[in-house]
Amino acid sequence: MSSSSESGENECMCWAARDPSGLLSPHTITRRSVTNDDVSLKITHCGVCYADVIWTKNQHGDSKYPLVPGHEIAGIVTKVGSNVHRFKVGDHVGVGTYVNSCRECEYCNEGQEVNCAKGQVFTFNGIDHDGSVTKGGYSSHIVVHERYCYNIPVDYPLESAAPLLCAGITVYAPMMRHHMNQPGKSLGVIGLGGLGHMAVKFGKAFGLSVTVFSTSISKKEEALSLLGANNFVISSDHDQMKALEKSLDFIIDTASGDHAFDPYMSLLKIAGTYVLVGFPREIKISPANLNLGMFFFPKKKKSHFCYTLL
Repeated sequence: MSSSSESGENECMCWAARDPSGLLSPHTITRRSVTNDDVSLKITHCGVCYADVIWTKNQHGDSKYPLVPGHEIAGIVTKVGSNVHRFKVGDHVGVGTYVNSCRECEYCNEGQEVNCAKGQVFTFNGIDHDGSVTKGGYSSHIVVHERYCYNIPVDYPLESAAPLLCAGITVYAPMMRHHMNQPGKSLGVIGLGGLGHMAVKFGKAFGLSVTVFSTSISKKEEALSLLGANNFVISSDHDQMKALEKSLDFIIDTASGDHAFDPYMSLLKIAGTYVLVGFPREIKISPANLNLGMFFFPKKKKSHFCYTLL
């Protein structure tokens, strides 16, 4: 292949933020050439995650511009390296929140690359091992080591698969880890954004009785009619909250805004489980609420780091 044709093949059209305004505009980047272990896929769909907003607007102070967001990527394989045997051209593939890791630590060896001891490389705004800044899925194609690609069944819509690669796995993984899939049990979901939607859907699929907590009455119809939640509660309504004391087996907290935790802790049954998957600035909990209630309070791994306080 000539250098000119290779250059054209590696050229990638994308949408990038140039500054903390977060405004996206057309941009062109160059993806790396496919190496022996790589998969190149044409991106057909990319979910919109709140993380895209955070980093395009430099809310954590570490954004590297021009920044191409997107880490809920679904697409079709167009080329594979000579060592790739899990995928072939035409396969439907997903790429999630990370695209590299050390591949040798205990976590990588256990298939938990997202918790890599030496640090995972995020799909966008990360520093890859070659020193380059990763560019995400708001683009025409991406090249990724096969280890960080996931098969999508050919009969499953790519537009439905994309959100599962961040929002979906972020709630599904802790639900499975903490046995929140027992039919007949009760689940509280705090917040009804992208994560909250997924938590309600999984809860209903697992046969749980699902109660949605929100500060906005405008979410009620969506929660009950569209998503099929069993109950909807305005979290600022003391009487509604009081009526649910010690009634829930599990709570998934998807809210990223700062909020009180103790009012929700009182809703858990003894030895209940409270999972936090949102990103509030701080967590304040009365130790008595944990100790006296025998509660298990895991915070997610990204997807999934976990802290336990008993």
